Amino acid sequence: MRLKSSIWVAAYIRRCNIEGASAVVRKRGAEEAGAIFIIVNRLDGTAVLYGPAPQAAFDDDMPADRSFSVVAGRDGPVPEADVETRLQKEMRFDPDLWIVESEDRAGRHFLDSIVA
Repeated sequence: MRLKSSIWVAAYIRRCNIEGASAVVRKRGAEEAGAIFIIVNRLDGTAVLYGPAPQAAFDDDMPADRSFSVVAGRDGPVPEADVETRLQKEMRFDPDLWIVESEDRAGRHFLDSIVA
């Protein structure tokens, strides 16, 4: 059974705070199963955006785990405007998504599963 998105987001924010990074919910999505996008703002005008990994990347042994992939910034941080443009596109496709933004100069994402 997969955790509700709202519970996963609350736990992620707590983890960021424990690690010394600030994190906030910028947009609330569907409580049960809204897609979650994570912005890691590097506080220098750049950021990296993580989103749900493609279905093909999920592990059959652990189907309840959330996996993420880089949506913007695969080759390194991109301007914040590029991240915002991509998020606008995602919101037109899925208005029930969650957006969480963390701030960390080192670019730490605190996500357990990142797929290429």
